[in-house]
Parts: sequence; structure tokens; C-alpha cells
Amino acid sequence: MNRVLDELLWRGLVADSTDREALSAHLDAGPVTSYVGFDPTAPSLHIGHLVQLMVVRALHAGGHHPLLLVGGSTGLIGDPKQAGERVMNGKEVVAGWVERLREQMSRFVELDGPNPVRFVNNYDWTAELSTLDFLRDVGKHFSINRMLDRDVVARRLDSGISYTEFSYVLLQSLDYHELYKRHGCTLQTGAQDQWGNITAGIDYIRRTERAGVHGLVTPLLTKADGTKYGKTESGTIWLDAELTSPYAFHQYFLNAEDAKVVEYLKVFSPRSREEIEDLARQTAEEAWQRAAQRALADDITDLVHGEAERKAAEAAAAALFGRSELAELPEGTLAQVAGEVGGGELAAGAELPLVVDALLAAGVVDSKGAARRAIAEGGAYLNNQKVSDAEARLQDSDLLHGRYAVVRRGKKTVGMVRVRR
Repeated sequence: MNRVLDELLWRGLVADSTDREALSAHLDAGPVTSYVGFDPTAPSLHIGHLVQLMVVRALHAGGHHPLLLVGGSTGLIGDPKQAGERVMNGKEVVAGWVERLREQMSRFVELDGPNPVRFVNNYDWTAELSTLDFLRDVGKHFSINRMLDRDVVARRLDSGISYTEFSYVLLQSLDYHELYKRHGCTLQTGAQDQWGNITAGIDYIRRTERAGVHGLVTPLLTKADGTKYGKTESGTIWLDAELTSPYAFHQYFLNAEDAKVVEYLKVFSPRSREEIEDLARQTAEEAWQRAAQRALADDITDLVHGEAERKAAEAAAAALFGRSELAELPEGTLAQVAGEVGGGELAAGAELPLVVDALLAAGVVDSKGAARRAIAEGGAYLNNQKVSDAEARLQDSDLLHGRYAVVRRGKKTVGMVRVRR
């Protein structure tokens, strides 16, 4: 078995591929040019995209030549979704997202040196392609019957699917064909839901070039209940710090389920097999220590946001729950936390607000009466200090960076308020 392919298999990054033995031999035969595509349908990459970048990193480390395709043209169309028709974004919006995604991806790959990862944009070969040429040179090689058999298309037939989305597979197949001709690309990788598009491109190259090329897809990451991993009640886990803060990002992976955490470690962590197997043992024997979760959260946050942001996120979590000093947190970190733990704003009049009002505004209690009961029972905290007086007011010395206060009910229910003067 080829070394890179063996590593991808062990890390659970292969759901399906073209002939396994042939692919292994192809990778052994010499440096292979591969590609994976990213459509700019949002201003940031998310966790699902990071899975694909981990495959790219593994191929590149093995001496191969990955291409990262940013879909300036396919991003204007959108791959069909099972949920329904996509909203088409404007050309200027998509062009801006192309550049944002290129900038994001450049942080995860090597763009310099003797074997740089290269970017390509399918707008370069589709922008000037006429409708007649597209129909004659591409469309004639595709069977409507086979297109209708694609899972996502079959599911959308009852609710309706536009010709635009129906034709997406032709554009992606054209991409593989163009990269084969221009760069000698012989391997396309992607997520499992791209398998139909990838095999269509393989078939198109076989028909037109009489050449055999390869495909490999990763499994979709799921939680133990089968739902998609990388989604929360508040939305997608993005790689952009402005959309998902480093604090929220780190916390998300700290909360990984015992049943799945080793699977996620294999995908996202650079740790060796021996290290990950030891963490698997610790999870089986001492799950309460959550060693694997800490390793996962640290490794992936270091990768996406850098070690400094990860340490700031850890410090914020420790300070929120009384394990270190809140006053030592930078204002930027407090602002991140405020956006994640929730809370409200209070206006200061001649005097600062009551602590009771702060507890209510922060959302840790649902009424002033509940706030007073929490104080009376010894379960209310202001900046990790127990509050004993129901008539106590915030003081200037309580306001972190002059405007933030952290309130807590019990051990785990935390919120923040911002005081407006």
C-alpha cells in the first residue's frame, strides 16, 4: 500500500475511491498532480473544508503536487443541495469571496519552495466559453438518464430543480478535464457528497482523452447521533475568527463526544499514531480526564487560529469559571467571550446598576426574583466573587476594562453585561 494512501486510510479520510490498488500504484509511480475544489458560496471556509485541506496537506507532505481550485464560475451556480435551490450571489460578491477563500487557504499550505501548492480558478476557462461550444464539446458526452440517477437530483425532482443546478456536474467535469490537459492532473479529491461529480469527470476524461484518472472522497464527519459535525444551534463553525471566535472554536472541540473524539483527532491533529492511540486508551479508561478532547481542541485551534489565540481562549475559559483572574484578560478576548456566552447591555445613570439587574440582563436568571433567590442561596457571583447582598450595586472597580462585568449562577451558568455610560 502506498504510504500516503495508507496514512489517509488510517486517519479515516477515505470513504471511497477508484480502484484502490491502481490508485496506490499510481501514487507510488511518482509525484501525482491532484486537485480539490472549493466554491465561494460564503465569505469563509468551514470545518468541512478543513477536512479537504488535511488531505491536501497529506498529499503535499508525500511529495505530490496539489492544486487548490477556487470556483469563480461554479460559485456563481452552486452545487445542488438536497434542501432546495440555492440563492445565487452577485458576480462582485463571488469575486470578493474567491479572494477571501484564497487568503484563508494560503495559511494551511506551502506556497513557496521547490514544490508549492498552486491555486487555480475555473473562471479562467469558463468565462469565454460560448453556449454552443459548451453544449457541443461537453454536453454531448453526458447522458440525461445517468444525470437523473444522481442521488441529489433524484431527491429534488419532486420539489423541483433548475436547469442551472442540474447542469452543475458538467461544469465540475469540465474542471477536471481542463486541469488534466493544463497541469497533468490525474487525481481529484473531495467530500463524499462529491462522488457523483468526481466520477462524472473521470468518465468525461476517459471518453474524450482515452485516459484513466482517479478519484478519492472523504467521509462526512458526523456526531454520534448521525447529525452533521461542525454545526451548532447558532450555526456553522467557520474558520474566520470574525464569524466564529477562537474562544467559541476551542470550546466547540473541547465538547467533542467521547465516542467520536478519537475519530476527529485522526482527521485534524498532526499527532502520530502512537500518540493518538494512547489518547484513545485514555478515553476508554479515564474518559472523565478528557485528555483527547483537550488535545483535539488545542491542535485544531493552533492550526486554524495560532497558538497565541488558543492560549487566550484557554485563559478566558479558566477566568470565566474562577480558575484565574478575569482582570488579566485582554479587552479583545473579553469582547469575544461576551459574544459567545451571551448577555446584554445596561445603562448607567447617576449610580451603576444593581447586581440583580446585571444577573437578569446577562440571562443567567429569568427574573429579578430569581436573581434575589440565587443571592440568598449563595449561588450568585460577580467576577467570580460571591454576592451576598441583594441590594448591592456594581462598582467602578467591578467593570473590567471600564465596561464589562461577568456574572454567574451556580457553577456553570455564565453571562456578561456591558455597562453603557
